[in-house]
Amino acid sequence: MAVADDLAWMRAALTLARRGLGNVWPNPAVGCVIVKDGVVVGRGWTQPGGRPHAETEALGRAGEKARGATAYVTLEPCCHWGRTPPCTDAMIAAGIARAVIAMRDPDPRVNGEGVSRLLAAGIDVTEGVAEAEAQAVNQGFVSRIRAGRPMVTLKLAATLDGRIAAAGGESRWITGAPSRRLAHMLRATHDAILVGASTATSDDPALTVRLPGVVPPGRPGPVRVVADGRLRLPLTSVLVATARETPTWVLTLPGNDQGRISALAEAGCTVIAVAPDRATGQPDMAEGLRTLGARGITRLLVEGGGTIAASLLAAGLVDRLAWFGAPALLGADAVPAVGALAIPGIAAMPRFRRIALTEHGDDVLLHLVREE
Repeated sequence: MAVADDLAWMRAALTLARRGLGNVWPNPAVGCVIVKDGVVVGRGWTQPGGRPHAETEALGRAGEKARGATAYVTLEPCCHWGRTPPCTDAMIAAGIARAVIAMRDPDPRVNGEGVSRLLAAGIDVTEGVAEAEAQAVNQGFVSRIRAGRPMVTLKLAATLDGRIAAAGGESRWITGAPSRRLAHMLRATHDAILVGASTATSDDPALTVRLPGVVPPGRPGPVRVVADGRLRLPLTSVLVATARETPTWVLTLPGNDQGRISALAEAGCTVIAVAPDRATGQPDMAEGLRTLGARGITRLLVEGGGTIAASLLAAGLVDRLAWFGAPALLGADAVPAVGALAIPGIAAMPRFRRIALTEHGDDVLLHLVREE
């Protein structure tokens, strides 16, 4: 089969893989397309909750037509037993003749072994097709496996002069309705949403995905996470009041009042103690992210405010930026999108590379990735 065909089919598999973003943690979002004689005979993607896997779904749809076919898989098939049998065994049993794989699985239980098992069974294997695109889709999973923390996307909705609220604290609405709808779509592609205590107390947000049909039935939506060193989150807040409906985790400092911790826990919140940052006395965000990673979170969306944005940027923990820009100005007395960074000079600035720019009503959305 021509290389151009391999690329086209793999990109179709990647489109399927993206359907799982935000719904499959701690598993990766994988897509699989099975092709025979130039015709798709089966397709699948990782299902909500991480099971069944993409290959199992695609093979089930292909049935007997999988025998002698080519399977395009966005991530190396698993070769270990978990809650389901290995996907390599399923592909071998189905009679797949060729496997085209975008990228290897960084999980040490799989890394290279899945490919070896397919080759040992006589299946022709091609690797590295659309690998960069697959790496981008699986950035969160790779980050959790290799760095022990989720991929972090910092989302900001700001004016031209980088302000997120007026001097008096009013912030609704800086951007227009099209941008706000897109922000909900962004939430849906992440496993969890993080805000600081100031944002949680002043804005009293719900941090849910409020677009019909976006969150799969039976799924609660992204986990809500509040970095709240002193447990200032009111028990009457929306986040606490709905904690039994949508998971709500509170990252706080050790040694807080046990009565307060118990009250939050009784409301359904999960309270997690995180060691303090020596410089600020607030929960250490690097440690907090590792804690989230240990609990399975692969993709984290940070929605504010300026203090937590600054702490993550200063620590080099922001992987992507989603900057919604409104054509308006608020002035120097308004609330900045990013707090003080104590940068000594231009050379020390955190730098990002633009990968996309789109228009939404009168606003623009910049997608950026951190410069390595």
